[in-house]
Amino acid sequence: MDAVSPAVAAFWAARRLESRDLPVEVPLAWGFGATPEHADELLALVLNGVKDGTASSLWDYEATAEPLPEVGEHSVVLDGTGQPRAVIVTTDVRTVPFDRVDPEHARAEGEGDRTLAYWRASHERYWREHSEDPRGWAPDMPVVCERFRLVWPTPSDEPTRSES
Repeated sequence: MDAVSPAVAAFWAARRLESRDLPVEVPLAWGFGATPEHADELLALVLNGVKDGTASSLWDYEATAEPLPEVGEHSVVLDGTGQPRAVIVTTDVRTVPFDRVDPEHARAEGEGDRTLAYWRASHERYWREHSEDPRGWAPDMPVVCERFRLVWPTPSDEPTRSES
């Protein structure tokens, strides 16, 4: 596992000062998508309360040996420049075949018009272009569907550049 960056460690320490019920150990830090622009776009959806779900290829988890998300686990979400901007907590995780992802999960991801048709087209394209596993995409590939709740910032918070 990668070492915790100084920026993420400082960010987590600041969040812990605000909320002592957060775990002591610094959680995994990661960004959405495969490009800096995609990371920023999806982070904005989270911060605006539109996105509370994400999907990942189980094959990619296996290819990279990254741990699967677990219910109750916190994550630091990074922006496109790799800076920490949010904290989420996983509320649900299930693995289903690509062609069995349901409309509710597509809506939760908050992308495009939030329909299942949009979700399928955009995620097929994503995994064909960016999968870390040579299999890429298949109609029955296992998809890890994760739901989460934004912990920080809360709607009343106005994070400033100096806090991150």
